[in-house]
Amino acid sequence: MYRTNTCGELRLADAGKKVTLAGWVQRIRKMGSLNFVDLRDRYGITQLVADDTADKTVIDTINSLGREYVIQAEGVVSERQSKNPKMPTGDIEIKLDKINILNAAVTPPFTIEDQSDGGDDLRAKYRYLDLRRGPLQRALALRHRMAIETRNYLDGNNFMEIETPFLIKSTPEGARDFVVPSRMNPGEFYALPQSPQTFKQLLMVAGYDRYFQIVRCFRDEDLRADRQPEFTQIDCEMSFVEREDILKMFEGLVKHLFKNVLGKTFDEPFERISYDEAMSFYGSDKPDLRFGMQMHEITSLVQGKGFSVFDSAEYVGAIAVPGCANYSRKQTDELTEWVKRPQVGAKGLVFIKFADEVKSTIDKFYTPEQIAEIAKNVGAEKGDLILILCGPKHKTQVALGTLRLEMGSRLGLRKPEDFKPLWVYDFPLLEWDDETQRFYAMHHPFTSPKPEDLDKFYSNKQEDLADVKANAYDIVLNGNEIGGGSIRIFDRKIQERMFEILGFSHEQAEYRFGFLMNAFKFGAPPHGGIAFGFDRLCALFGGQETIRDFIAFPKNNMGRDVMAEAPSVIDDAQMEELFLKSTVKKEQ
Repeated sequence: MYRTNTCGELRLADAGKKVTLAGWVQRIRKMGSLNFVDLRDRYGITQLVADDTADKTVIDTINSLGREYVIQAEGVVSERQSKNPKMPTGDIEIKLDKINILNAAVTPPFTIEDQSDGGDDLRAKYRYLDLRRGPLQRALALRHRMAIETRNYLDGNNFMEIETPFLIKSTPEGARDFVVPSRMNPGEFYALPQSPQTFKQLLMVAGYDRYFQIVRCFRDEDLRADRQPEFTQIDCEMSFVEREDILKMFEGLVKHLFKNVLGKTFDEPFERISYDEAMSFYGSDKPDLRFGMQMHEITSLVQGKGFSVFDSAEYVGAIAVPGCANYSRKQTDELTEWVKRPQVGAKGLVFIKFADEVKSTIDKFYTPEQIAEIAKNVGAEKGDLILILCGPKHKTQVALGTLRLEMGSRLGLRKPEDFKPLWVYDFPLLEWDDETQRFYAMHHPFTSPKPEDLDKFYSNKQEDLADVKANAYDIVLNGNEIGGGSIRIFDRKIQERMFEILGFSHEQAEYRFGFLMNAFKFGAPPHGGIAFGFDRLCALFGGQETIRDFIAFPKNNMGRDVMAEAPSVIDDAQMEELFLKSTVKKEQ
């Protein structure tokens, strides 16, 4: 056999055992008459040692080794003279009797260490080498454990894991589809699923009342640090449930993962707030509750005092930043420029330094008593810095929420090891787009309106439709949406009305979703579900903002695999088989 043990399992209790290890050479050290080799596999590192009395072939082989050589080593487990408490195997070493080179290796383009000297692009090109590093091994081990525990919990609650198709019909509504040409059906295309949404609803019609799948999904959209063109969801659906049933079941899943993966327990139910409350207090539908600094609307308090900027604004909001009243002019100027960035979009910033000597950019418009009243309303204490934005309500709330997060980060209040999960519910069902002059589904077109809003749902007035609430919910962790779902439409007439609101003709709705609406005629149960972003959930559990390290072979921010050089041009013969015309000019 190649090995009797891994490089991470031997301890002092194993002293005296004859073992065989196999792995990669991490480093080689010579100290006088002693020759050391650190041998690594995914389980850890074990030190090998040979002195000058060792067999000459052993010494010669050690002298010929290089970093990342694949070797096999035989020897006896011995207690180390100089122990290394930072290593799990740091109490022992292997006194070499034999060493065998299984495969030589060229010098890698970067060091295979926890702190590597390779940049992002270089490590992406040699991803298989990057995956040898400890941080990535730990990230993928965490992902594996979370997948196992997810299956354990859902299986324990009578969910069945059922696979749904990857080659489906394109339904362009929302993100763009990746499409796949069909050779056997000229001119026709499959789409890769953005989610298994319609299929899991069909499984509810089929009577599989508790379904789940850890499933790959695909969206052809612009990328960010927490997005990839292909990503993984924990996709779930349940029949004969209301919102409360879903929230309890999947709050249970998240608590199970925290307990069994991180050893962290939550004794109290997760906090729940409405979408309107989230926007009012945090300027975001995915609020970060790890710190306070809530937003406060002060529109009525500050208008009518002669300051035209506030007087003409639809909304004026403020946050109190603790302990920052001593900010210098340079610091407040920098903050003002920061909020003017396109990513924030504010036109300016008003501040009040609420200290023994109050200083503000609006001193001449407000008396000290009025300033004190503003401070009281935003919960400011002496020593705090009050930051104020104004403008159109929704846009300004979002900008102020972004500023709140920035100040939380600057003050070190957003600790990765601190977890604050919550539910956000009662989202708007629809959102109006001025450019196309139509409504879009805020979640997706199968989300049910809240029963109490059905009269508005059947109204033809734009303001009524904009006021309809969805029977939808998101689970949020530390300012990140980790899951979202809804109670679904299961009545054909309500589904037809939804398509009508979204601007689908009867023929278009029938062409795209006729198979689902026809299924509803055969006895669809009330049902609802949720999907978790598995990559993002793993990253947050691992204390990271980006998901890339938690995916074995991710794409870059242009959607490219720089290691395998994909996407790529296919040859003319393949193009002809697929009845496609090449648009790429070949080099002469």
